[in-house]
Amino acid sequence: MTTKKTLAILTIAVLLISFKGDKVAYKVYSEKGKKSSYDKILKEVDNADIILFGEMHDNPINHWLQLELTKDIFYNHNEDIVLGAEMFEADDQIAINEYLAGSHSYNTFKAEVKVWPNNKTDYQPLMDFALGNQLTFVATNIPRRYANIVYKKGFKGLNGISDEAKKWIAPLPIKYDKNLPGYKKIVKMAGGHGGDNLPKAQAIKDATMAHFILKNWRSGQTFIHYNGTYHSNNFEGIVWYLKQQNPDLKVMTIASVEQEKIDSLAEESLGLANFIICTPTSMTKTH
Repeated sequence: MTTKKTLAILTIAVLLISFKGDKVAYKVYSEKGKKSSYDKILKEVDNADIILFGEMHDNPINHWLQLELTKDIFYNHNEDIVLGAEMFEADDQIAINEYLAGSHSYNTFKAEVKVWPNNKTDYQPLMDFALGNQLTFVATNIPRRYANIVYKKGFKGLNGISDEAKKWIAPLPIKYDKNLPGYKKIVKMAGGHGGDNLPKAQAIKDATMAHFILKNWRSGQTFIHYNGTYHSNNFEGIVWYLKQQNPDLKVMTIASVEQEKIDSLAEESLGLANFIICTPTSMTKTH
């Protein structure tokens, strides 16, 4: 064996050893818990009308992957995309449209829109991607004041708001299944606090997000929606309301979980979504 070949083999061996010791920031799993990948997510993009990217709000890997997936879909799969997010309330749509039209600076935008504390690092990159590529960005969530009415008075409380205000929520009456496992889990986790209205306040958010997603989507487009993972876990929440309106809609879901070790997916996370992004619990938080 020549000296050059020996050096080449030693170099490869050193590289393999170093790669083996690298820290892994995330892993992707399938619905059944089998190891998957980001590339496999991309391969399924063309089969989806709506993509619900469920995040953990303070997880930087989730936010990075949301932006990367959005760019990859736009540049390599479908330029006709629409973005939307739970983090923006429907009554802020006019201000968002004006920002995307170049009418306002970011300082004006953040003063006028009810942005989340982590907007600058986590959601503004998505908004600015829409700005830079002349894309629509939809504020899909119900204004929090109306969700608070449901929490206090149930769905019937919405009958008292004006017709103008009703433009920012899902059409009444709201269809609701209290026996959906996700809503039953909310009641259990709350230990009885909030009563029957607590899951209804969650449902009005899910229904409103589904309403504005469908209102702003047309056949041939890919709508990418960013929401807390609990709003689409187990194909419930937003998914349930989308299917109530259009059973033939092709919806792809991505869920996010954190585990101490990410070498395999915990049993309780099986079935959460078509793809499940798993990050270590030690991952740095954005806020």
